Amino acid sequence: MITRLVRGGLAAALAATALAAGAVTSATASAATPARAAAAGPNVSVTQAGNYPIFPVDNTNFAVTWTSNGTADLTGPTRLTVDLPPGLTTSGAAFTAVPADYTFTQTVSADGRRLEAVFTGTRAPGRSDFMKVYVASHGTRPAGAITVTVANAGDADPSDNVSTYLLGSGLQPRTTAPAPAVTGLGTTTGPGAGGTAVTVAGTHLTNGFVLFGGVPASGTCTDTACTVTTPGGSGSVPVTVVTPGGPAAAPTAFDYTGAPPAPPAAPVVTNLTTKSGPAAGGTQLYVQGSNLTYGTVAFGGVPAAHVSCGPTFCSATAPAGTGTVDVTVTTAGGTSAPGAADRFTYAA
Repeated sequence: MITRLVRGGLAAALAATALAAGAVTSATASAATPARAAAAGPNVSVTQAGNYPIFPVDNTNFAVTWTSNGTADLTGPTRLTVDLPPGLTTSGAAFTAVPADYTFTQTVSADGRRLEAVFTGTRAPGRSDFMKVYVASHGTRPAGAITVTVANAGDADPSDNVSTYLLGSGLQPRTTAPAPAVTGLGTTTGPGAGGTAVTVAGTHLTNGFVLFGGVPASGTCTDTACTVTTPGGSGSVPVTVVTPGGPAAAPTAFDYTGAPPAPPAAPVVTNLTTKSGPAAGGTQLYVQGSNLTYGTVAFGGVPAAHVSCGPTFCSATAPAGTGTVDVTVTTAGGTSAPGAADRFTYAA
């Protein structure tokens, strides 16, 4: 199993945070994918392209690209899956968009034929990210399909969430995953610290992931059930299964009992990459520091636009303002203390 950039303190942070867009790594969509009209609202699409194994070529890689192409920012956790045919395995994916104004985790199944990844950040419409998936055919002549999916709770158009590449033939016409339905929860209460095993029953849940109050739970989904472990939380929260075919809410909430997990360390701002900008706003900059994951950014108390935060970087777009203000980051651990390093000056 491979994991990169493990989440920490996500429960309270996502409940209090709206992530927004920042610097990203751009990738060009496959020419086999026709142009599409932007969906009304957030929308994510996925495609794949690259160097697929062709006998006797053994070790190679291909790119999985996901794009925010709706009319509003794509926010929160975006989950991707890669399923390989018999004879192909993966050792994992490389994802190195810089700066890291996001979190990214990945796991590879024991047999090496399935990769699951979660990207948490915000992307404005038109922005793309990609991961390079390393594959090996072990000296065989591979055959079959590579299937890639993407899912996000806010996605407005599920028709572009499944990409299939048939080895030897190329990209196949898009298919749309069926819409999921959730019929019940096997367990509806558990401690605030998390760790409760919950079975979520329903239909068309394949390739889904489960959110407790917007926070992803670890676990797996079949077509008729998801078996997951709750993250930490507090109060009564909605439970949602998000699949490539769309989201589906559970008919009952999950109730946390007892104390929630301890909050993460307070954020600290150490530098702004741009120190000034016009009074009308619109300046794009990076906030550098520590403990910034899932943060929101404010200029003199006024929320910034298109904010996306990883552990040490936030990207943000300044709102309108006047004078010199402190740029602060707020997470579940609190708000960064004002200081000389976070000062931004609006031009007259």
